[in-house]
Amino acid sequence: MLSTSSHVFSELYVHLNWHTKNDLPMLDLNLEPVLFEYIRNYCEKCKGIGFRGIGGTSDHIHLLIQFEPFICLADWVGKIKGGSSHEMNENFGSDRLQWQRGYGEVSFAKHDMPRLLGYVENQKEHHRKAKVNRTLELFGTYMENEPQQDLI
Repeated sequence: MLSTSSHVFSELYVHLNWHTKNDLPMLDLNLEPVLFEYIRNYCEKCKGIGFRGIGGTSDHIHLLIQFEPFICLADWVGKIKGGSSHEMNENFGSDRLQWQRGYGEVSFAKHDMPRLLGYVENQKEHHRKAKVNRTLELFGTYMENEPQQDLI
């Protein structure tokens, strides 16, 4: 459990995903472990964020976090995307990693953590077998190329 104020109780969990620019396969076997470690460390250093899991494919990542109510997720995601691309470009060369605009966000209950963690950590296998969860994969090319819809 995160260290929230003694006046607030929360169990807020979210699944996040975002894609590389133009869905290009930028996350290769050299960059991926360094990127994932950067994101894990970033989460662990951020007050109010609890890292729970990460996974992805060559063109997108999935991240599970717990967060405290004072966190503005839109701002936080912008910072982690900007910081991670900057850091990877510093280490691997200019324009090595660029993120697509936006991200996907789905909240979930604590009891769903094991199932979601398995899904996130086994992304490559799920995509290879074409067994993906549409809701958790929703953001990306679909959102860029089609008009916005009411998804609820």
